Amino acid sequence: MSVKFKLETETFKLTLPTLPTTEKRDYDLVIVGGGPAGLTAAIYGARYGLDVAIITKLLGGYMTEATIVDDYPGLPDISGHDLVDKFVSHVKKYDVPIVIDEVVNIFKDKNRWIVETRLGKRYTGYAVIIAVGSEKRKLGIPGENKFIGRGVSYCATCDGPLFKGKVVAVVGGGNSALISALYLAKICSRVILIHRRDQFRAFPLYVEEAKKNPKIKILTNTIVTEILGDNRLGSIKIKNAVTGEERILEVDGLFIEIGLEPPIHFFKKIGLELDETGHVITKPDMSTNLPGVYVAGDAAGGPCKYRFEQIIVAAAEGAKAADAAFKYILQVKKE
Repeated sequence: MSVKFKLETETFKLTLPTLPTTEKRDYDLVIVGGGPAGLTAAIYGARYGLDVAIITKLLGGYMTEATIVDDYPGLPDISGHDLVDKFVSHVKKYDVPIVIDEVVNIFKDKNRWIVETRLGKRYTGYAVIIAVGSEKRKLGIPGENKFIGRGVSYCATCDGPLFKGKVVAVVGGGNSALISALYLAKICSRVILIHRRDQFRAFPLYVEEAKKNPKIKILTNTIVTEILGDNRLGSIKIKNAVTGEERILEVDGLFIEIGLEPPIHFFKKIGLELDETGHVITKPDMSTNLPGVYVAGDAAGGPCKYRFEQIIVAAAEGAKAADAAFKYILQVKKE
């Protein structure tokens, strides 16, 4: 997704229509994930006349974090929250139940797939579409887990307003890191952008904007090695990747934007075949090595997948997965 530089500083609140819920457990198609791929799959599945349910722990996925989305056709300059609202309203038109819960296991029982959730519920479907996207990658350093929610954040647009007028650091070298730094510079007194390499991977336009911003200090060839503090984050230890010199930076917040990674443990538990990056190997119709299980969106991978992590691509893959699942379900019901 593209995010414009004209960013607002208020906290966004996601206002969604009342979600259709259900006590029903058995469906034709169960969709795991409520981002653009999952929501689109639900629309297509319902239009095919399938009995569909969505189970998701985060409705809208990472779309909700985008202040401005300006590359979704027909809806220029729309906020991520408003785009989610439109997706969900469309799903609601077909009375597809949306269950807010986390799926922890999926397994086969005869001709149906059993979907188990963290709240102890079981749902069944002839087919399952997994559209869980990816998870925020962690630094994996001392103090990171301890200070999550107490100075450490993975979402600038969510938590940035909490650091108004304070000093924060952003770690990362891609678009998300640069966008976060530019956004935080409108709220915070000072932003320190830390990147482990000497060159950024982000779009040159973002990099130039950051370099011109007087409130952003850039530290390249620098690694964050430890997060320090008592009850809250108070400082970070950094190391120069070239000289090995270490020093302490006093900051009020640390925003970690080092990319995304698929939920590999979950995929392996189910028995899905993965590529070398941990994404699920999918065929052109989004099918996997497990008959009746499809994967769409950022979690999909393999040699047939052209990696381009965009909302519109995820939505298109959700539509493809629903079409393939519909044909599979028709065949299963005949047997």
